[in-house]
Amino acid sequence: MEFSETWKSYAKEWEDKIGAFIQFAPEKAQISKAKEPSGHISNLPFAVKDNIAVQDFSLSCGSKLLENMVSPYTASAVKKLEEAGASVIGKTNMDEFGMGSSTDLSALKKTNNPWDTSRVSGGSSGGSAAAVAAGIVPFALGSDTGGSVRQPAAFCGVVGLKPTWGAVSRFGLVAYASSLETIGILADGVKRCKDVFNIIKGRDPMDQTSRDAPATLISEKSEKVIGVLSPEALAKAIADDFEGGGMKEAAQAMALEDAVRRSFDGAKEKLSALGYRLLPVEIPALKYGVPAYYTIATAEASANLARFDGIRYGKRPDWAENPEELINKARTEGFGPEVKLRILLGTFVLRSGFQDRYYHRAQKIRIAIRENFEKYLGSLNPNGELREGPCAAILLPVFPTRAFGRGGAGLSNFAQKAADLYTCCANLAGLPALSFPASLEEGLPVGVQLMGRNFNEERLFDIASAYEKANPLPHPSGWKQFWAS
Repeated sequence: MEFSETWKSYAKEWEDKIGAFIQFAPEKAQISKAKEPSGHISNLPFAVKDNIAVQDFSLSCGSKLLENMVSPYTASAVKKLEEAGASVIGKTNMDEFGMGSSTDLSALKKTNNPWDTSRVSGGSSGGSAAAVAAGIVPFALGSDTGGSVRQPAAFCGVVGLKPTWGAVSRFGLVAYASSLETIGILADGVKRCKDVFNIIKGRDPMDQTSRDAPATLISEKSEKVIGVLSPEALAKAIADDFEGGGMKEAAQAMALEDAVRRSFDGAKEKLSALGYRLLPVEIPALKYGVPAYYTIATAEASANLARFDGIRYGKRPDWAENPEELINKARTEGFGPEVKLRILLGTFVLRSGFQDRYYHRAQKIRIAIRENFEKYLGSLNPNGELREGPCAAILLPVFPTRAFGRGGAGLSNFAQKAADLYTCCANLAGLPALSFPASLEEGLPVGVQLMGRNFNEERLFDIASAYEKANPLPHPSGWKQFWAS
C-alpha cells in the first residue's frame, strides 16, 4: 500500500506530539490482496492495540516483560480486515496488560491526548483512540474489559464500540479477564465503526466462545424509546451510603463533573429533538458494579497472567539459581506495580475460605446487574428467541470527568477505578455498548454511551448515526481528513 508524502509528514508530526504507537511501521502495510474486498475499508490503513496479535509485529502488551515479543500469527479479527483489503500500519500503546484508565501505566511510553497534550488519552486503548482522533488512521482495534475502548473514545472525541461478548472472536487477544473482555473498535465516525464491525463479527472456529448473531428483530414498540438514568437514579448509583473514608472517596470519584453533566443533559435534549422518547430507568445493582468487576477481573487476571513466567513467555533474567528464582526475578522485573497489585488481589479473592465471601458474591451481583438491564432491554435466550423489553437502548455517561491531566491535575489510581462505574456493567452483563461524542465542553470532547440488548449493535448504530448527522463529530486543532467516510 502506497502512502502520500503529505500523509507521512502529517502522521509523523502527530506521532511526535502524542506518542500513540509502540511500533509505527507504515512500510509494513501490504498491497491489498483481499479475498473478499470491501469497498468500505479496502485500501485503508488501520492500527491495532498491542495486545492483539499481528504476524511480524510487536506484541508487548505495554509491558517490559514482553518488550521484545514479536507475534508469530495474526488474530482472527485482524485477519478478516486484511482479507477485506485493509492494512495494519502499527501497534498502539496501552496500559500494561490492559490494566488502567489513562495509558500512562504503559511500561514503554506515555500517550498524550490530541486535544490537549498535557492530558491523558484514556485507557487502556488510549493509543488507538489518540491515533484515530488525530486522523493518522480512520479506525483502530482495541480491547474492552471494563470500558477500555469507550472511555478513551470519549476522552479523544471518537466513536468506540464494545460488542456483545462472543460477537467478535477473541482469538489472538492476549487474555486479561476472559469472561469480560472483547475486541472493540475505535473509529472516526459511526458508519465506519459499523462497517468494521460487520466485517469482524461472527463465529470463529478458533474461538469456541464466539457465535453468529441470531436473526431476531427488535419490537416496534421499543424502537424509539431510550432508557435514561435520571439524576436521582445516578445519585442512587453512587455508593455514598457505605461507611469508611475509602467509600467516601469512591462516591466523589463517581459523581459527574459539571461539564459532563451539562453534556449528558444536552444529549438527552438532542435525542428528544430527534424523535426519541426518553424513559427514566433505575438500575439498583449498578452501585455494586465496580467492586464486583474488580473482584472478577483480578481473579481471572491472576490465572491468565500465570503463563508469563520467563520460561514459556516473557523476558528471562540474565541469571537465576533455580526455576523458582527465575520466575520470581522475571515477574518482579517485568511486571509493573498495577499488574502486580491486580494479580495479588485476584489471588486473594480466590484463596480457600475467601471465594464465598468475595468471588462467588461478585458473580451473584453480576447476574443481578444483567437482569436489571434485561428488564428494560429484553434478552435473547440460547435459542435466539426474543424476550421484549420497553427500551431499544439505555443512555449512560461514559466517565465522570473529561480527559484528566497528570500529576496533581489528575485522578488518583483509586479514583480512576471507582470511576469505571458507568462502563464496567456492560462487560459484566456481556451487552453491547457504543460511545460517541455528545459535545465539546470548554475545549474538550465529552462522550455518552448507549447500551443495548445482546447482539443488537445495529440499533445502537442507528441511534448514534442519527445523533451524529445532527451533531457532527468534533476534531482537534490541526486535524486533516485523508480517508473518505
